[in-house]
Amino acid sequence: MPEPRGNAVETHCFVDARHASERFQRRCQTGILIFINKAPIIFYSKRQNSVETSTFGAEFTACRQAVELLRGLRYKLRMFGVPIDGATCMYCDNEAVYKTLHTQLQC
Repeated sequence: MPEPRGNAVETHCFVDARHASERFQRRCQTGILIFINKAPIIFYSKRQNSVETSTFGAEFTACRQAVELLRGLRYKLRMFGVPIDGATCMYCDNEAVYKTLHTQLQC
């Protein structure tokens, strides 16, 4: 890993899922938007592979996908020698998912 140079960057992530948005197969839609220093870097919108029975499951699956994207992005930034300022702030609109992730990750 190269030595970090330059100004540190901040990363933020917004996650949302639409439960059973597909009419016939009832699959959910995931939407993820990742910012670096207030500039959108990654926009991800895709139907989920599984059929979830609740909004919690759909949101949790979307958050899992967002964490995978963030881990890859942070690794890539470190390998380019870009310093990262602190942890990534992740925003979602489901309080139950937030509390579950918060207790599992020990933020």
